[in-house]
Amino acid sequence: MKRLLLLTLSTLALTQAENVHAQQTNGLDSIVIRENRFQHSFREQNRNISILDSKQINALPVKTTTELLSYVAGVDLRQRGPWSAQADVSIDGSTFDQVLVLINGVKMSDPQTGHHLMNIPLPISAIDHIEVLRGPAARIYGVNALAGAINIITRRPQQNEVMAQVYSGSSFKTDTASGDTYLGWGVNATASLATKKHTHMLSIAHDEGNGYRYNTGFSAYRLFYQNAITINAKNSIEATGGYITNRFGANGFYAAPADKESKETVQTALASVLYTYKPKSNITIRPRVSYRYNNDDYIFIRQKPAVYHNIHETNVLTSELQSTIELGKGTIGAGAEYRSEEINSNNLGKWNRENLGIYGEYRYRFSAKGNAGIGAFANYNSVYGWQVFPGIDAGYYFLPSWKVFVNASTGQRLPTYTDLYYKGPSNIGNDKLSPEKAGYTEGGLQYNGSHLFAQASYFYRNISEFIDWVRLDNTDPWQPRNFQSINTSGITFQSRYQLSEHMGLSDNYKFGLNVSYTYLHPQIENTGTEISKYAIEALKHQFIASVQSTFFNKLQVNAATRYQYRINANDYTLVDLRVGYQLKKLNIYADVNNLLDQQYKEIGIMPLPGRWYTLGLRMNTSWK
Repeated sequence: MKRLLLLTLSTLALTQAENVHAQQTNGLDSIVIRENRFQHSFREQNRNISILDSKQINALPVKTTTELLSYVAGVDLRQRGPWSAQADVSIDGSTFDQVLVLINGVKMSDPQTGHHLMNIPLPISAIDHIEVLRGPAARIYGVNALAGAINIITRRPQQNEVMAQVYSGSSFKTDTASGDTYLGWGVNATASLATKKHTHMLSIAHDEGNGYRYNTGFSAYRLFYQNAITINAKNSIEATGGYITNRFGANGFYAAPADKESKETVQTALASVLYTYKPKSNITIRPRVSYRYNNDDYIFIRQKPAVYHNIHETNVLTSELQSTIELGKGTIGAGAEYRSEEINSNNLGKWNRENLGIYGEYRYRFSAKGNAGIGAFANYNSVYGWQVFPGIDAGYYFLPSWKVFVNASTGQRLPTYTDLYYKGPSNIGNDKLSPEKAGYTEGGLQYNGSHLFAQASYFYRNISEFIDWVRLDNTDPWQPRNFQSINTSGITFQSRYQLSEHMGLSDNYKFGLNVSYTYLHPQIENTGTEISKYAIEALKHQFIASVQSTFFNKLQVNAATRYQYRINANDYTLVDLRVGYQLKKLNIYADVNNLLDQQYKEIGIMPLPGRWYTLGLRMNTSWK
C-alpha cells in the first residue's frame, strides 16, 4: 500500500508540473455540494466526499438507483434480491443502520429498520448526481448519520424534455420448480417542463421479473414528482412527492433456510415542501416540512399466512428551519429540526418518540486558498435526553492544484424499533439499548488538476456502545446489545482521469478512467464471549475501477470492475460491461453483469445471480 501511495503521489507531482497553470476542467468543480445549510463547490470541501455525476450514472451498466452505489468508493452495497428488490448499504465498514440516505436533503431513514433505507421512488433518469459523505455527519444532517450520509440530488430541468427507457434481461437459467427461464424487464419515463418562473419533473417506472432462483420474483412501481416555483426575487418554493410499492419473494432474506417460502411487500411514500426567503442578498431563510410513510408486510410462509405474519407501519414527520447569513469572508448557518417517529406494528407494538435538534455552524474563507468550518448539533430525544455533537474541518491549497485537509466529527445512531422490541423465533429485541456514538478524525491530500483529480486520506473512527445482534451459541436466538466498541482505521484513495482531454484527442474520441481503493482495519473491543452477527462482516479491501469510452460520438464501451474482500468471508471480483450505440435521439445498449459468472454471497448464505444479460433502448428528446 505504501508503494502504491508513493507511486501515485509521484505521478501527481509530474502532472502538477505540466499543468500548474491549466484551467480546472475535470468536472468536479462545477458540482455544488447540497448540504442543508451551506451550499458550496466541491473545491471548497474539507471532508472525504465521493461524487457520482450524471456522466458516470448514464455510463454504468445498472438498471436501478440502488445499484449505482455499488460503484462508489467506500460504499458496501449488499443486495438480497435481483434488481435491488432489497439491499443494505454501509460506509467504511459500518452496519446498515449507521448510514443516512437523503433525497435533496430530505431524510429517508425508517425508525423500524435500516433494511428499508434504499426503498426509494427514484428512477435513474431523475438523478443529477449522488454525494457520499464519509464519516459521522451529525453536525450537517443530525442523528443517524453515524458512519456517513448519501444525498441523492435530483435533476433540475433546464428545458422541456422527455426521457424514456425500456430494457429486458435474463441469465438464461431455468427455475427447476416451474421450468421457467429466469428473466426480468423494466420501463421508465421522465418528463420535464421548464419556464423562467417554474419547473416540473414527473417520473414513473416499473420493474418486474421472476428472480434468479426459487422464490425471488419481484415487482416494483415507482412514481416521483418535483417542482420549483420562483414567486419573485425574494421568495421561491419547491415541492416533492414520491411513492414506491415493492413486492418480492424473500427466500433466505432473514432466517435461511427456514424462510424459503417467505414473501414481503414494502410501500413507501414521501412528500416535502421547501420555502426559500431571501430578505437581503446575504441572508437566506429556508423552512421545510417533510413526511415519510412506510408499510412493511412480511409473510413467513406465503402458502400459510396465518403461521407468521408481520405488518409494520411507520409515520415520520419532520419540520426544519435552516438559515445562513454572509458576513464578509465568513458565513453563519443556524437552525432547528423537529422530528416525530411513530410505529404501529402487530409485532413491535405501538410507539412514538420525538427529536428536537438545534444546530449552528460558522465557515470562514481565509482566501481563495483556504477555508475552515466549525459547528455543532445538539439533539434532545424524548427517550434518551440531550446529546451534543461537534465537528470541525479545514483545508488549504498550498499549490494551485494541491490541497491538504483535516476534519474531526461526531455522530449518533438511535436504536431502531426492531432493535428494541422485535419478537420472533430467531431474533429477540432489547428495550434497554442505548444509542451508538462515534468519533472520527481524518487527514488527507488532494490534487485537483485540469484533467486529473486524486485524493488520498487516512481516517480513524471509534464507535462506542456499538449495537450488535449476538448470541452465546448457535442454538440461541439473536439479541442486540451495547456490549462492545469498534475502532476502525482506514486508508482511502480515489481518482478520476480524463485521458482523452489530456492527450488532446478530438471530440470523436473520449476516454475517462475512475479508480478507488479502500483499506479498513477494524478492531473489536469485546468484553464477552458472544458470537457477533454484524461486527465481523465489514470489507477489508475494496477496489473499484471503471472506464468510459466513446468512439466517433456514436459507439460507447463502458466497463467496471469491483474487487471486494470481506472479513471472515471469501473475496470475489465482479466485472460489468455496457456497449451502446447512439442514433440521434435513441441509444441502444447491451449490458453483461457479472461477466466472469462469479459465484458469490454478500449477506448470509444467500447466493447472488451469476452472469446476467440485458438489452435496452433509451430515448431523449426536447422541445421549446
